[in-house]
Amino acid sequence: PPNLLSINSPPPVLYVKGEILEEDQWAVAVVGTRGATVYGKEAARWIAGDLARNRVTVVSGLARGIDSQAHWAALEAGGRTIAVLGSGIDIVYPPESRRLAEAILERGALVTEYPLGTPPEAGNFPPRNRIISGLALGVVIVEAGERSGALITADYALEQGREVFAVPGNVFRKKSRGTNALIQQGAKPVLSVEDILEELNLTMISQQAEVRAVVPENETESALLEYITSEPIHVDELGRLSGLPIAQVTSTLALMELKGMVRQVGGMHYVLARESGVEYTID
Repeated sequence: PPNLLSINSPPPVLYVKGEILEEDQWAVAVVGTRGATVYGKEAARWIAGDLARNRVTVVSGLARGIDSQAHWAALEAGGRTIAVLGSGIDIVYPPESRRLAEAILERGALVTEYPLGTPPEAGNFPPRNRIISGLALGVVIVEAGERSGALITADYALEQGREVFAVPGNVFRKKSRGTNALIQQGAKPVLSVEDILEELNLTMISQQAEVRAVVPENETESALLEYITSEPIHVDELGRLSGLPIAQVTSTLALMELKGMVRQVGGMHYVLARESGVEYTID
């Protein structure tokens, strides 16, 4: 990956399972404590999900807590994610992350510098963190105590010239002392995903992707796009408004969803993909 070429001590070999795409150079790492609080987990999902919805790849370490929440949120938002392992590519650690690892292979990759069969020894993880930060343009520390390994990732990010962000935490909680200290030391506080996108000049990537996503390729798509907005609309209503047969509407919508133009939000209701950051529940 091109981002890794610019760091000190890049891995001589990188084992990859899955696929790393050119677009993965637009990546942000989201990391934090394994023993995350409810607040930390919610913040990780909020940030990673919004990054993914803005076409930014989420990088993390597959660990319990913040890392796993970040990976899942990116996937659930329809985005891409990369997990950097502290073991051989054939060993998923922790074991409960196997289902997550399989899901990542559908839209992302597992990567490691360690050969096949390497166990997840404690000494593997600190150097692993330089790859997490190296793959990304910036690193977000969501929740971390004073001795959290996530702070090692922040240190590597600074050495590599990456931007460091931190989510403000409860001043009374030990698990927020690391992130709050980072902000005191100059890390940029994250109050919304726009703070990250603007600092890293990623807003244009998202905007260009949105424009491409809604350019119709034929008259049927054009007809449907006249009526699809940020408000969920049922396929039957689209058929009535457009005058198209329902079979043609549903088949076209399926193709448009594959192209990233629209999104189904439940019960055969659709919205524009670029407007689908809000989660709907359709009975």
